[in-house]
Amino acid sequence: MIEKAFHGSKLYWGWVVALLAMIGIGVAAYANQFQNGLVVTGMSRDVNWGLYIAQFTFFVGVAASGVMVAIPLYLHNFKEFGKVVIFGEFLAVASVLVALLFIVIDMGYPTRVFNVILHPTPTAIVFWDVVALSSYLIVNILIGWAAVGAERKGVAPAKWVHVLGFVAIPLAISIHTVTAFLFCGMPGRDYWHTAILAARFLASAFAAGPALLIIICLIMRRLSVFKVSDRAIDALAKIVCYAIITNVFFFMLEVYTSFYSNIPAGTYPLQYLFFGLDGHAALVPFMWEAAALAFLGIGLLLVPKLRRNHKALVVALASVFIACWIDKGLGLVLGGFVPNSFGHVVEYVPTATELLVILGVYAIGLLVLTVLYKVATGVRKELAQDR
Repeated sequence: MIEKAFHGSKLYWGWVVALLAMIGIGVAAYANQFQNGLVVTGMSRDVNWGLYIAQFTFFVGVAASGVMVAIPLYLHNFKEFGKVVIFGEFLAVASVLVALLFIVIDMGYPTRVFNVILHPTPTAIVFWDVVALSSYLIVNILIGWAAVGAERKGVAPAKWVHVLGFVAIPLAISIHTVTAFLFCGMPGRDYWHTAILAARFLASAFAAGPALLIIICLIMRRLSVFKVSDRAIDALAKIVCYAIITNVFFFMLEVYTSFYSNIPAGTYPLQYLFFGLDGHAALVPFMWEAAALAFLGIGLLLVPKLRRNHKALVVALASVFIACWIDKGLGLVLGGFVPNSFGHVVEYVPTATELLVILGVYAIGLLVLTVLYKVATGVRKELAQDR
């Protein structure tokens, strides 16, 4: 089936060439980092996790898009998601791959990843994070590829595919829960040291992942023979709506707890993020933008007439996705490090090298997603022509 990826329009090949060019730029930037070390990044002694780990955290959440389609389909037999599930599975594959790449890049030397395999440490949370992510990646590859193969043959997927579908559900929850444990298990970082962090992670994941999935479904309706029903899109949009409301509610609980208790270590990160601290306010515009976009998305999604208008829906979904990216892809990680454990503000500014490496990793994820979707749509087009 992979041969489907080698046939396409000029638009398709132009997109692929553009992605390859971005990958080349990212590889060149990473070669510079590999040769000179992490000193070429904006990370420091005080902020030793930067945009790499922030993007890892965010894309682990995007990978949850697959399970938000699988749960209604496999547990509740919501057949409207039958055509959406393949998009969710392949989006999960690309997202987990991107997340794992950011871990490897942040290590400095990629060979260090073999320490997890050669010297497993079950008492370390990072070990279980790698196990959960790798398992989820393999399961989604098997489910997605088997589903496309079965559709090409005109038969129902094998029973083991459904079994793996059930296995993927707890795995999807575990990848984000274990990732949250990496943060909240650090008692020296008060912004993360909260039991509700895992719940916040899951809520934002169930908002951002399906939001991107719906946008992809709407694009595929225009560019391919895949016709996802309006009922399926509306059902997913409701999930996004409830999830982003829950995420905002959980965040407001954190705000109340921090400021009502008035413990400096708890209030400093929020002050820095939303109002600035000691003259440092690099993230203030981003955080208020995230807040505005979150409420805009909620307002549009709550009104059925607007939610079912696809133009308004795209605006709502893009708002939710960007809001979650800012919150988790910027504010969460940097808010935990700035100010530092001594209350001193040492700001982090990413370098051009970091941004180009991130661009390259994004391009790798998009290329993998493009190839997988091209195979899936190619099989569907072939079946449509045979009929």
